[in-house]
Amino acid sequence: MKRLFLLLFALFLTSTASIASEVKEAALAADPVAEKRLQALSAELRCLVCQNQTIADSNAELAVDLRREIRGMIAAGQTDGQIVDFMVNRYGDFVLYRPPVKGITLLLWAGPIAMLLIGLFALHRYLRRRATRLDDSERPLSAEEARQADSLLKENTPQ
Repeated sequence: MKRLFLLLFALFLTSTASIASEVKEAALAADPVAEKRLQALSAELRCLVCQNQTIADSNAELAVDLRREIRGMIAAGQTDGQIVDFMVNRYGDFVLYRPPVKGITLLLWAGPIAMLLIGLFALHRYLRRRATRLDDSERPLSAEEARQADSLLKENTPQ
């Protein structure tokens, strides 16, 4: 009975905490200008947990915390540039959904193109080798090869 009471109490506490955070976010969303800035900034920043979603699209705890942090910075009067600079200083260029082209991020930008070129080169070589193999298999047998084939057929033919 005591365990059941503790379980119900824990469920009650977690549900009220999530309701409180939703109410707090709804209160912060009352300013439409700040909310639009938040949405624009959230669309430019990558969720570090999901890695293929923006923090606007992610429901991970870190994404929620980052949105809350951005709301606080907007309320404090910081510009979008200052907020992005803060996030880059804290998490690195990886936090940007479109990282700038520079030495350290060059692989992110050139990697897909390089992989495509390597794949096309490998496909070209494979097709060229395959074509030469097919050409070799269609040429007629030489006199020596024909004699070897005949001797093998005669040996394996049942009498």
